[in-house]
Formats: sequence, C-alpha cells, structure tokens
Amino acid sequence: MYYHPVEPIPVSIDKSLDYLFLNEIHNRLNFKWYASDKLTIALEARNRIYMGQMIREFPDYEDFVDDDNGYFDMGTVLLSADSWFLHTMLDRAWVDYTSGKLQVRLGRQRINWGTNLVSNPNDVFNTFSYFDFDYEERPGTDGIRVQYYTGVTSSAELVYKIGHNSDETAIAGMYRFSKFDYDIQFLGGRVGKDFVFGGGWAGDIKGAGFRGEATWFRPRDKGNTANFETFVASVSADYTFPNSFYLHFGTLFNSYGTTGDAGGRSFFAPDISAKMLSLGKYQLFGQISYPVTPLFSTNLSAMVNPCDGSSFLGPALTYSLGNNWELMLNGQLFFGRDGTEYGDYGQAVYARVKWAF
Repeated sequence: MYYHPVEPIPVSIDKSLDYLFLNEIHNRLNFKWYASDKLTIALEARNRIYMGQMIREFPDYEDFVDDDNGYFDMGTVLLSADSWFLHTMLDRAWVDYTSGKLQVRLGRQRINWGTNLVSNPNDVFNTFSYFDFDYEERPGTDGIRVQYYTGVTSSAELVYKIGHNSDETAIAGMYRFSKFDYDIQFLGGRVGKDFVFGGGWAGDIKGAGFRGEATWFRPRDKGNTANFETFVASVSADYTFPNSFYLHFGTLFNSYGTTGDAGGRSFFAPDISAKMLSLGKYQLFGQISYPVTPLFSTNLSAMVNPCDGSSFLGPALTYSLGNNWELMLNGQLFFGRDGTEYGDYGQAVYARVKWAF
C-alpha cells in the first residue's frame, strides 16, 4: 500500500493556455485473504483526489478519470466540486484457486504477456502506457485465466475476457517454454475485432538482456473497412554495468503506421491497444540510469519517431527521504511540429512524494 501527494497529470490541452496545474492525492489499498492453501482472494483499490486548475478549465476531466474499460464498472466519483473531486476504483478483484499444476483465477486481474520493458505487442489483454509512470500496478482485465504448468519452465494458459458484445470479448491462449537458455512463447486467439497470432522471447547475450515480441492482428470481418490488418513487432536490449550504470535501447515497428506526420491521439487515454502502440511506422527508444548514491538515482529516457522528427524526453530524479519515503522529480517533454506524433502535447513537470506502508 502507498500514499503520495502532489502529482500533476498531463492531458492534451488547448495551447492558448500556457500553464495548467493539477494536484493529486493518491492512495492505494491492497488486501489479500489466504482462505486456505489452495484459495486466495484479493481486493485492491485506487483512491484519488484531484484538485486544481485542470478541473476548472476542463469539466470533462472528471469523466476521463472515471472511465472504466472493464466489463464491470468498478469506479465512481464519490465527491465533486468546481475545482476538485474524489474518485475511487477497484482495479483488482479476483479469486485464485491453485491445486498442483493447475491455477485458475477469476475476476479483475493483471494479465501480462509482454516480454519487453516498454513496448509490448504481445500484451493483448491490458496494454499500458509508458507515460503513465504513476501506475506501477498497471491496468487489469475482467475475465478468467486458466494456467497449467507442464514442466519446471513451461506452461500453457487460456484467458477469456468478458465483453458486452463480440467486439469486446476476447479468448486467447499462450504456451511458454525454455530452450537454449531463452524463455520462448507463442500465442493465438480472438481479441475483439481481430484474430491475433504472435510470439516472443527473453534471454541474454553475454550478460545483456535481449527481448523481442511480435503480433499479427487480422480482422475477423474483412468487409469492415473501419478495421485494419497490421503486424507489430518490438526488440530491446538492456545491460547493467558493474558500477550499476544501466543502458536500455529498443525499437518498435507497426506495419499500419504512417511514415508522415502521425499526430491524432492522446497517450493518456485508457483504451490503448497493443495493435497501435505507435501511430508512426517506426519508434526508437533509449534509456540510461545511474544511482549516484544509494539514496539518489538519475534516469533519462527518450522516444523518437524518425519519420516525422518528433520526440519525447523524460528526465527523472529520485531521492530516498527515509524508510518508505521517496521523492521524485520527473519531466515529460514532447517536441515536434503540430500534427506530429509527439508534437501536440507540450511539456509537463511532476513532483511526487511517495509513502509505502
């Protein structure tokens, strides 16, 4: 569980407003009941108070926060005024039964099929936004997950996601195994409007992490011109030097992406899809970090769309204030012409104080 006050959240804004401020008090409560050696029940909630200029200038911001993409609407605004509101949401609510090699989990849960650290074409159930840095737990899915461990390093699983109609329903399976010191996976199924087929790997080359994944999205209804076919793939490598200096590089390819100006969406929308992790055909990512002292660490990440020349820069400083207390200063700086992938979002600066208890 943790609590941290004072965090501005960015959205796409009217550039006639030079500065906007938003403060957030964010509390998370996690509960687990180990009913028996086979049965576990979990309930986790996000409680957030938003205050400031953003609420006054954008009345729809409250609806933006309250949007729940799950089958069950587990979020609600408890209190609201002109410049603040209190929102709560259950983002985990599941029952888990484990017996021998079989594990069955029913309810809202995190289903992470990705192997990369940033861009995950295999994460077809609950894709997350890299820019939503304050949500370490990441989104969940309403459904049932059945896993069977076929060996020490291999497993098969089947996931069914509940939907209000066939375009929201998903059912897919994955098989994981280890070979040549690599973890390898293959997946396939029907996810929303598409059939999906993909795979990925995670291993290392001379101590450097080497990961990759790819997914082919093929429309179930080829007569629906609003849907499209695409192939999305990402590869990354990361390495930690003996002095703890860390390097991470990655690239993303989207066959449906454009090679022109790629603007036209919000990175902070809650309905991000693994099918469109980038609007451009290519995306480059880089990250470096270094712990200056055991209490103070630095980090710098960047994304570039090489086709339209737009870019993102994310500097961050983290300092441990004491036991379970942490201070973070973070920037999300977007650059580019109007209409480019990163050019319409301006710059945001964050200050976060976090207390884990």
